[in-house]
Amino acid sequence: MKTHVLNYLETSAAANPERCAVIDERGFHTYRELAEQSQRVGSALARIGARKRGVIVVMDKGFEALTAQFGALYAGGFYVPVDPNIPASRFESIVSTLGNPLVIFDEAGENAVQALQAEVAAFSYEPLVAGEADVELIRAIRESVLETEPVYTLFTSGSTGTPKGVVISHRAVVAFIDSFVDVFGIKASDRIGNQAPFDFDVSTKDIYSSMAAGATLVVVPRKLFMQPVDLVGYLERHQVTVLIWAVAALCLVSAYHALGSANLRSIRMVMFSGEVMPQKHLKAWRQCLPEATFVNLYGPTEITCNCLYHVLDPQRDYAEGLPLGKPFPHCNVILADSAGQTVRKPGVEGELLVSGPSLALGYLGRQDLTDRAFVQNPTHSNFPERVYRTGDVALLDENGELIFRGRKDNQVKYMGHRVELEEVDQAFEQLPGVNRCRCVFDQRRKRLLAFYEGTAEPGDLPKIARDTLPSFMRPTSIRRICGMPVNKNGKVDRQALLGLAKTRA
Repeated sequence: MKTHVLNYLETSAAANPERCAVIDERGFHTYRELAEQSQRVGSALARIGARKRGVIVVMDKGFEALTAQFGALYAGGFYVPVDPNIPASRFESIVSTLGNPLVIFDEAGENAVQALQAEVAAFSYEPLVAGEADVELIRAIRESVLETEPVYTLFTSGSTGTPKGVVISHRAVVAFIDSFVDVFGIKASDRIGNQAPFDFDVSTKDIYSSMAAGATLVVVPRKLFMQPVDLVGYLERHQVTVLIWAVAALCLVSAYHALGSANLRSIRMVMFSGEVMPQKHLKAWRQCLPEATFVNLYGPTEITCNCLYHVLDPQRDYAEGLPLGKPFPHCNVILADSAGQTVRKPGVEGELLVSGPSLALGYLGRQDLTDRAFVQNPTHSNFPERVYRTGDVALLDENGELIFRGRKDNQVKYMGHRVELEEVDQAFEQLPGVNRCRCVFDQRRKRLLAFYEGTAEPGDLPKIARDTLPSFMRPTSIRRICGMPVNKNGKVDRQALLGLAKTRA
């Protein structure tokens, strides 16, 4: 059988067609329904001519959006999930980059599609799913698809302000998901609570782990993340067993004390990624779920979700921070110094490089960016070996563990010293009354600014910080805020914090 992500869906649908595959706001949907509706959409797209084309899916996340994405794959294309609330200029940029995409939209995405200035072949979801499946047509297309062809393209932020399309292949997804499901023992009885929007790669783990194991994907409505108590109730009601969430989403629940009276005993595993997990929020979750397994995940979109994982030891307090962990079996992770040599000495920092079958194909239409990020392994020249330069800096500690130290591009020069913003964040999060801290650097005014959530009085923190941080790491301004601004992928938005500082000034 060829390497193809739809093998997961079809194997589970054949083995247990009436098992619940997806739960969303509209109800319960079986594996039979998921496969049949995906094939109907796929047949319609195949007749339109979707082979090797990007299919933009502008729909609310849920069962229908999932069938649209799988339908694109049945038609021999690849899907491009887009938030229905996407700004018009960004949408135009994505359409332009894809060249000649097809677009599927529902009621939620209709306005975004109508606002497009570019000519594009756009189709409402309902007529696509209403027709009959042409099994012979989609089978013939399936036989022609190679494992190196794309499954999806996700558009991430670019340093120039233009979104970059990261192209991920069938081979990459299967290599990662096979490892992920095996390492964490995802099984058919699991119910995976989906937090991430479908245009964020965390959802790849939710979707394909569920399909691979024959488990149930529980799509948590986006609106509930503004109602933490109701969110917890939703998880309880649907007996969710596994959470694979962004750190900011977990912090939202614990910051609003929604865990206090929660009955989440069905949850057996909590995995988190995207940024450093604040110790106080981690402690709250671990206290609420003392029997659950907690896992710190690391990896950028370009390597297909994750390459490192650390299963937390219940007997360890992690006062020194959470290690990034060890590589998944399908990939290799190198800590390389500035000379391109592997770091082996404790206390030395380097850049994280990743190799293996799960690397992205590159950036859509940007060979220049692809060539800069995906390079020959600098530690040898014996044979061609492609690695991805993550731009993330880590330290090899005395225990041989990798500790995240920040982004290469999040390093600022302040008062003549190089300062990692994450290091200042973590220092403040150790202070009493500070639940979470994020710093930004005002380049124009040369000011280091700290924003925090918590009960500590802003006027008290400078004195305490003097006992914790050297002078060149002390913020010029310390400001308390009610909640951290986050982007749609659930990560703290440092640019929005800088905007707060400028408006106040």
